[in-house]
Amino acid sequence: MTTSKTAAQPEGRSLGGELRQQLKALLDGGQAHATFEQAVKDMPAKLQGVVPEGLPYSAWQMLEHIRLAQRDILDFSRNDDGSYRELTWPDGYWPKDPEPPNAGAWQKSVEQVREDRKAFEKLMDSVDDTNFIKPFPWGNGQNLLREALLIADHEAYHVGELVMLRRLLGAWKS
Repeated sequence: MTTSKTAAQPEGRSLGGELRQQLKALLDGGQAHATFEQAVKDMPAKLQGVVPEGLPYSAWQMLEHIRLAQRDILDFSRNDDGSYRELTWPDGYWPKDPEPPNAGAWQKSVEQVREDRKAFEKLMDSVDDTNFIKPFPWGNGQNLLREALLIADHEAYHVGELVMLRRLLGAWKS
């Protein structure tokens, strides 16, 4: 590995550009584990609201938690206008009812996770390298890089739980 300050970078690539590319791959998941898309695909409607014995949440509650937390991070990260309001813990992040409110709720939540992820990736692309790591004027020193890592880490954790829950319910095809 070259460590010289004069080492050439691959043509057209920068550390910030490469970091964003790798973060997007991390947000999409699947490099070392199941993806969000795999974890939510073809979840039987009759099992979406079932809480397996010994677990605190249903698949619906986990999906909604992923959606709510990601949206909260997105809203926090694009708080230039000061409109962000912190959610209460845990009520703002976890639905109380284990069952989806209607037949279309599961798919709507999945689609919102996808849309919010795209919005976050667009936000990452909208700032230069300096502002990518510069602390926000709000919060406690967080920056966009940290929030991207937080989304990826949080989702990976809960995707693993969702896969395990589906296995316990007999609804995971590996």
